[in-house]
Order: sequence, then C-alpha cells, then structure tokens
Amino acid sequence: MILITTTEPASRPVGDLLREWRQRRRMSQLDLACEADISTRHLSFLETGRSTPSREMVLHLAERLDVPPRARNALLNAAGYAAAFPERRLDDPAMTAARQAIDLVLAGHEPHPALAVDRHWCMAAANRAVAPLIAGVDPALLRPPVNVLRLSLHPGGLAPRTVNLGEWRAHLLERLRQQIEVSGDPVLVELIAELCGYDTPAEPAPHAASQNFAAVAVPFRLATDVGVLSFFSTTTVLGTPIDVTLSELALECFLPADPATAAAMRRLTSRTEPEEAARRGRSRR
Repeated sequence: MILITTTEPASRPVGDLLREWRQRRRMSQLDLACEADISTRHLSFLETGRSTPSREMVLHLAERLDVPPRARNALLNAAGYAAAFPERRLDDPAMTAARQAIDLVLAGHEPHPALAVDRHWCMAAANRAVAPLIAGVDPALLRPPVNVLRLSLHPGGLAPRTVNLGEWRAHLLERLRQQIEVSGDPVLVELIAELCGYDTPAEPAPHAASQNFAAVAVPFRLATDVGVLSFFSTTTVLGTPIDVTLSELALECFLPADPATAAAMRRLTSRTEPEEAARRGRSRR
C-alpha cells in the first residue's frame, strides 16, 4: 500500500500562524522573543502583520517553536516564500531508497507484526505478520486508505477480540490527544471524535497468564485462533528526514510479551510463506 499526501495551501497570514504555533507551545511573546534572540516589539509586529518576516526569520522562529516540516512550508508560503521541504509520494522514483529502507525494517522485524503509518494513522506498509492478526475484520475497514486506529477500535475491527480493550483504547486515544495537542491537525480532531463515538463491546475475560507490563508499556492482547497473543509496541521515526512525507511516517513495531506469543507468531508467519510463493507463481504466468 502506498502513502499519498498533499501539501496543504496556506490561506491565513503568516503572523496568525506564528501566533497560533506560539500559543500551542504555551509560550508567551517574551518567551519566544528570548528564545529567538529578538525583541518582543519585533515579534509583536510580525504577529500582527505590521512587519513582514524574512525567509530566514520564518525558519528561525519555526525552529524555536519546533514546527514540523509540513507546517514550516505553510509558514513560508503564507509569508510569500517557496517551501523549504520537498513533499513526494512514496511511489516517486526519488523515494526508492526510502521505500527500500522501510521495507527492510518491516521485513527484519518478522515474525512479529510491524507497520508504517502516516500522520493520520493510515497504513502505508506492513509486514507479513500483520495479515493473520487482522483476518476476519469487516472488509470495509480494509479498503484503502486503511486507518489503523479505526481498524483497532471499531466494533467491526479488532475491538471485540482485544482482551484488554479498555486499557488499549485509553492508550491509543491518549496518544492521539497528544498528537492533536502538538499538531492541531483538524483531520485528527475529526478522527478522535469518531473513535470516541464507537459503541465499545464488552471486554473478554482477562487473560490470567499474561505478564503485567503496566510499569513499562501498555500491552496489546488479542484473542486469535491460536490463543491470546500479547504484545508491547515501539514507535520509530526517521531521525533526520528531508522530505515532508518521510518526516510524518512512523514505524509501529510489536514485540512478543511472552514466549507463547513469540512461538505462535513464528507459526503464523511460516504459514503465509507457501501462500505468498503460490501467489508469486500465479502472477508470473
């Protein structure tokens, strides 16, 4: 599956956007002025539109406000300057090396599940271990773009099979709230409203054999045909992205929380190998 993003045009004055980012970071004008080594008077003039910032000043303030690349481009566009960060689709030839790197990380994580998601939690890629876990969900949830949070919490998705649904749901919603707090993304605001509106199915009985990782990480416990599988997850982002799309990509990698889950995932993943070989053989005919 290929991630597709588009650059959002800026339609508001650059001063309004700068003020919004400053307030989102809970900084006063004095705080930001000190951080940026400019006068509060100059910053006030920039925010009210009485002065127009140079390209260098826009980037300087964006750096101090820790503004993400997409929003930095919007700030530059609003001030009348060209974008600083390119934005290309993952299927762009220039992104071949990046796609290969992502595929290597996901494949290297097998036999455990791992997937790449974009800024709106839409799945961009996944390894072979994901497919057995999502088998049987509502096919409508698997139509591209597949939203991972919707797939996880929708009553037709993984929610009815999530043993610790209350705990896992609270964890995912809190991550989403933190992302909204940082980005102010209206698409995520709509998404969390949708997720909070789902009828939450009754949780299955707790899996007594599961190890408690509450002090370290929130576990994900899923009932499957081979028993209850227990995972904890890690999130990886690219350290020095030079493209908007790559800067917004996150790799969600799940690790087995007990030996039984590790053994089960080895068996489940090995089952898919003959099927994939058969599919490849049919496609070559």
